Amino acid sequence: MPWYVIYTKPKSEIKTAQRLEKIGVEVFCPVKNEIRQWSDRKKKFTVPLFTSYLFVRLEEKDRAIVFEVPGVNNYLFWLGQPAIVRDNEIDIIKKWVNDDAVEDIQLMHLKAGDRLIIKKGAFKDREAVVQKIGKRRCKLVLPTMGILLEAKLNEVCASENYRL
Repeated sequence: MPWYVIYTKPKSEIKTAQRLEKIGVEVFCPVKNEIRQWSDRKKKFTVPLFTSYLFVRLEEKDRAIVFEVPGVNNYLFWLGQPAIVRDNEIDIIKKWVNDDAVEDIQLMHLKAGDRLIIKKGAFKDREAVVQKIGKRRCKLVLPTMGILLEAKLNEVCASENYRL
């Protein structure tokens, strides 16, 4: 069975995933933990990795069942067909979400547009392009997979030999 990408209402990804699971649909909603700070406290939140997107695994003939669930807007389409995500790509995302063993980074004065090879983690040895560098996070584009990642700086390691 293929994985499809569905578009959900904003900020309803987790609830929509739970509802889909209740009707028997296999759902993958990758999440990340964020700590938000107010003037008097810090609070930990679980938020979706991909805003307004869920991955569902079902047969082509059963695709319409997802519209029975409140919060589902549409399927993501590519070239007039529902976008299909390969199993190995889902496995890579799952591994990356669960991999917290990486601790170090070499910053090397990276800037937007720099190309690099990821040296550690689930996306090890994949080419990426730096889109944005923040104080603690960076945004990377994996052009071969068409994925935009936001990673903590301690989760990627740039290869100085590969920079263009």
